[in-house]
Amino acid sequence: MKLQYKRATIEDIDILTETRVEVLRAANQLPDQIDMSEVREQSYHYYKKALVDGTHVAYLVFDGDCFVGAGAVSFYRVMPTYHNPSGDKAYIMNMYTAPGCRRQGIAYHTLDLLVQEVRKRGIRAVSLEATEMGRPLYEKYGFVNMKDEMELLC
Repeated sequence: MKLQYKRATIEDIDILTETRVEVLRAANQLPDQIDMSEVREQSYHYYKKALVDGTHVAYLVFDGDCFVGAGAVSFYRVMPTYHNPSGDKAYIMNMYTAPGCRRQGIAYHTLDLLVQEVRKRGIRAVSLEATEMGRPLYEKYGFVNMKDEMELLC
């Protein structure tokens, strides 16, 4: 493998959008016949804005001309707290490695590039939602379970 890690630009919006749909299908175990057109359209609009304003950074991974992986981080702001006086936060998402290329360090290196982006911005904590398949990777990198966070689905 001759891997190339490329920071995504607006010119990569189509591959980012399709990868987002693929990641969501895999993470939620959705069959191909499930309509993802709304997710696809909204993801496209999200990327169109966030890649330009810097609130989203994504990396694409290629083996020659073949797309083999991706990962991204979104930046956002909440009310300042004692532990986070800036209120700036980061959220890792859309981690993907093609099935035939897994267990070769692609996701770990992509994750490291994303964490470097977080650190460059002076953000002190980054969170993510882990699938069972991804959990060992994140634990190896140093992520820990959050004990105090809760969620209400409306």
